[in-house]
Amino acid sequence: MEPVVARKMWRTLEPYHGLIYFAPEATAAYERLGVRGRDGYFASRAAPMGAVAAEVVVATFFNFNPALVHHAIPSAWDATTPAALLEARLAAADVALCRATGQDLDGPDVVRGAELARTAAEGCTSAGRPLYAGHAGLPWPDAPHLALWHAITLLREFRGDGHVACLVDAGLDGIEALVVHAASGEVPRAALQTSRAWDDDAWDAAVARLAERGLVDADGAFTDAGAALRERIEDRTDALALAPWAHLGEQGCDELRSLVRPLSKAIVASGTFGLG
Repeated sequence: MEPVVARKMWRTLEPYHGLIYFAPEATAAYERLGVRGRDGYFASRAAPMGAVAAEVVVATFFNFNPALVHHAIPSAWDATTPAALLEARLAAADVALCRATGQDLDGPDVVRGAELARTAAEGCTSAGRPLYAGHAGLPWPDAPHLALWHAITLLREFRGDGHVACLVDAGLDGIEALVVHAASGEVPRAALQTSRAWDDDAWDAAVARLAERGLVDADGAFTDAGAALRERIEDRTDALALAPWAHLGEQGCDELRSLVRPLSKAIVASGTFGLG
């Protein structure tokens, strides 16, 4: 199986998991626990690892301004518990998925999709994958659409942990990784800079460091060396994320993509990501 399969699977499945970071149901649920605004993202995603210190979240989330993390952690643990946040997160995912898809989530396609995604997740391993390992220790939901969501969460965090390892191996820090991402043209600088709370001075300094390495020019655009590095990182990320998909097999991967694709499209069209 070619490693690029891992990238295709991630792109198809990601909206089904990722809506939890944008859903108003999640924000409201965390605020009822006393965790407000963007703090809920950091606390809810870190909660499977327990009431960890802010520096653990900085390390594992990687490309966010540490000040943003320190605003959320440890104050979130003073307001509530990781267990309560996880319960709220799953309940919010339940409501948000039903709203955003507008489809029958009790049907046989979702049941089958959950089975396939769980089989793939069984091919993941925990060594060197802290966010995946934390999520893998959580109980499996009973409802098929939530089991599917949990399985995709595991697969997503497994890939993400591997991607961070690739960025570290390439000698990139968190903001430099964002500059490289922006140079690829996939996401505008403004979106990456704003969502991760880096100011212009920090961004420009990162561009200067990468320019010294010959990876970007003074405007942050790729050199040939920078484009090649980005491709190596993405290819290596795919290779490190391949194990669960090899475990599922090509036929299973094709079937899972076909089952989740319409759900992901419905979620994107719903406007939950601000794109509908």
